[in-house]
Amino acid sequence: MELDTVLWSRLVTGLTLGFHVIFATLGVGVPLMIAIAEFIGIRKKDNHYILMAKRWSRGFVISVAVGVVTGTAISLQLALVWPNFMKLAGNVIALPLFMEVFAFFFEAIFLGIYLYTWDRFKNPYIHWLLTIPVVAGAGMSAVFITTVNGFMNQPEGFVMEAGQFIAVNPVQAMLNTATFSKVFHVLSSAYLTGAALLAGIAALAMLRKGVSAYHKKGLNLMMAVVLVFSLLNTLAGDVSAKFLAEHQPEKLAAAEWHFETESGADLILLGWLNAEHEIIGALHLPKLLSFLAFGDFNAEVTGLNEFPPDEHPPLLVHYLFDVMAGIGFALLAISSLYFLLVFWKKRNQFNHWMLRLVALSAPLAFLAVEMGWFYAEVGRQPWIIRGYMRVEEAATTSPSVRVLFFVFLLLYIVLGVICVLVLRRLFNNNPADLEMEKWMKAKQDQSADQGGHA
Repeated sequence: MELDTVLWSRLVTGLTLGFHVIFATLGVGVPLMIAIAEFIGIRKKDNHYILMAKRWSRGFVISVAVGVVTGTAISLQLALVWPNFMKLAGNVIALPLFMEVFAFFFEAIFLGIYLYTWDRFKNPYIHWLLTIPVVAGAGMSAVFITTVNGFMNQPEGFVMEAGQFIAVNPVQAMLNTATFSKVFHVLSSAYLTGAALLAGIAALAMLRKGVSAYHKKGLNLMMAVVLVFSLLNTLAGDVSAKFLAEHQPEKLAAAEWHFETESGADLILLGWLNAEHEIIGALHLPKLLSFLAFGDFNAEVTGLNEFPPDEHPPLLVHYLFDVMAGIGFALLAISSLYFLLVFWKKRNQFNHWMLRLVALSAPLAFLAVEMGWFYAEVGRQPWIIRGYMRVEEAATTSPSVRVLFFVFLLLYIVLGVICVLVLRRLFNNNPADLEMEKWMKAKQDQSADQGGHA
């Protein structure tokens, strides 16, 4: 029964994280895109960019609402599903959890002010300045919650005595060795995914309704952001690999099916394992794992067989890692190809094949985020706090956790359906070009009224 409840506990948390990470990623990534669009619109005196910021902020509010519900569910599950984890580590992670809530409220306050003060300031830059605390609050929410995950991977800031964490330094626990690489990867991937989503929406609209000035400008802007953050995300992946090689070598070894310690280790892509753990059909890139891990083609990389078998992460993390990394490079390639067509005057970057690739990049970016988080969590197994507490020790023993799984599954289905319906109603019945016409007519009428009163 105990193992059964451990499995159900994992399923409950995996379900919630898998659903929440979609909206958490939007919550971090989209505010920066809104800020960029509005700034360019004010700078260029171009109403198309201002309209982008307006429309994107409406959709963003919907994602925030769903994210609040799923984030609350995670907090609830920490207490209900992982009570022994909270009993041991609660006094260590309480500060970043509180700070994450504070950052969210900070963001929410300024988001409300931002939404209700359009066209209220003579100087439009004052309204744009309201995006700065929104972007900062969203980013800090991600930073604080990521420090908790960093602590679970690289626990620091306490002394272990009689099975308890004492002499706790919560700031040191937050600024653990894993924090920098994880925060860098989380933020860069969130901004990349937010830009890829908005670029994909613009590309899909152009495929369905034809090219318009609004969507052309939005696509060019967001693809530039995709290119920048694709490069940064690649760098973040390199930083993460070097962190794993030094501090979590078993996780890197499992992801690369690297079983024996050796110098000049090959990087293994794709393939599958047979019953004897022989690698079949894989692509071997000579010495590249050593270079990825230590920046040296002849460096020694620790093999998985150096660790006790009961501490090996599941070997399926190889597939998760391959999908995540493969999509990351695909997004870099798509954005690079897009701007190659922009500067190569003989070709049109708005051709159907390019637009299809851009539209495809949006769901691929979310898939990469999902695979990345599952790799981070599954790759830490069997530990919930690496080296101190195993997952089966942390989970609840209550059989009610099975019921909890179906309750949350129903909740997320309802939330997902409502979110899609609301967004479709919000945008499908109000196309950008039509809204632009209404907005410009309203501004002209307002100017005429002011002239008449004068």
